[in-house]
Amino acid sequence: MTFEHLKKLVDMMFVPDGSGGVLQRYDKIDPKTLNPLVLAYIGDAYFHLFIRGRILSYEQNKVQVLNQFSAQIVSAVWQDKAYRAIEPMLTEEEKAIYKRGRNAKSHAPRSATVAQYHSSTGFEALLGSLYLQEKNDRLYEIAEASFQVISKAMMNEISSR
Repeated sequence: MTFEHLKKLVDMMFVPDGSGGVLQRYDKIDPKTLNPLVLAYIGDAYFHLFIRGRILSYEQNKVQVLNQFSAQIVSAVWQDKAYRAIEPMLTEEEKAIYKRGRNAKSHAPRSATVAQYHSSTGFEALLGSLYLQEKNDRLYEIAEASFQVISKAMMNEISSR
């Protein structure tokens, strides 16, 4: 992104409100009307932060190790595995949010199959929706269950080598 492009975005997004502040374009956020990729954007950020906080139980000094390990955990491959394992604990409404995110048009990275990437997008959309609805207990429950699934699967993968 060029400086000129960034300047245009800032000018478009941040409009003075007349009293020294910034005018908000939206009064509220309704997750049901948001693009599922926006929900996934928020869910991805939440899951990254959740995992980063969670792995501090195992390592507290080596930032590079923490960064590499958290990046591995939040990958599309592992999020797909987590979703498949936690799906039975989800409500029909939560499954519908997942499906909206999974079916959103997006481009898969090389590190995962298209199916895994779409599944992880659905998983992140679910987390993003819960976050924006401030369903914090449920959000934590799903994130923690997902972490448990991923950590056990990683241990099994390592011990089978």
